[in-house]
Amino acid sequence: MSVAPGPAGPRTATPDLSVVVVSYNVAPLLSRSLESILAHPVAGMDVVVVDNASRDGSADLVRQRFPRVTLVANPDNRGFGAACNQGVRCTRGRYILFVNPDAEVRGESLAAVVRFLDVRPRAAVAGGRLRYADGSFQHSAFRFPTLAQIFLDSFPLNWRLQESRLNGRYPREWDGAAFPIDFPLGAFFAVRRAAADAVGLFDEGYFMYVEEVDWCYRFKRAGWEVWHCPEALAVHHGGRSTGQRPAAMRAALRDSRRRFYRKYRSPAFRLAAAAIEAAAGVAGRDR
Repeated sequence: MSVAPGPAGPRTATPDLSVVVVSYNVAPLLSRSLESILAHPVAGMDVVVVDNASRDGSADLVRQRFPRVTLVANPDNRGFGAACNQGVRCTRGRYILFVNPDAEVRGESLAAVVRFLDVRPRAAVAGGRLRYADGSFQHSAFRFPTLAQIFLDSFPLNWRLQESRLNGRYPREWDGAAFPIDFPLGAFFAVRRAAADAVGLFDEGYFMYVEEVDWCYRFKRAGWEVWHCPEALAVHHGGRSTGQRPAAMRAALRDSRRRFYRKYRSPAFRLAAAAIEAAAGVAGRDR
């Protein structure tokens, strides 16, 4: 691992915001993401990119085009949660914003996140709104996994059910309002450092997926709140890193879900979830 810090200078008061971006083989999108982050910075903001052994020149891109960004260049792919933790340890802000490299922050969203968390002292997490590249709505807030969600994920039925609360979705019309949620999508969300200090960082036992679900579950179990922040917006191109290895990522998603169930769900829940997944596997082979 190599760490290339931004320019040294006198350290004054703790900055309001730090930004952590974990990258893997998406150099063009990473460039656009960093440009969007640096276009409307919060005063004193520090930005860290943790590169998980990209082979497309991502690390060199950061060194050459973004010299004020601290780069952590890993010699191997350590997974999303472990890389995020590396980034957090390089930052100083009261709040830490996690931005996927395939997400572009819009407008004054960074300042909006700071304002939002400042007036909600019990909020550990604030997740922003998301849009696809064509401007269409993307779900960014979800409920914790239930057996109904596992079933609908395994056996997609009517689109209305897929969009419903039964499948862990909040109503689309709530997107423009602030409301408490179970967890945000991990592409664009901020965490209060004091809350992270209290409950710990990401569980590095997850290589990819479900890390933010686990973290928010721990925050809420410790009495913290998790919110949807409508003033923060990002365009999320979605799945550009994970789409490079689809079979491996499907396996990682399965393993991560099972880890979450082992940690927080009853034996009966785990048996039912395994039965649904097995039935879905048989159905898939029969099609």
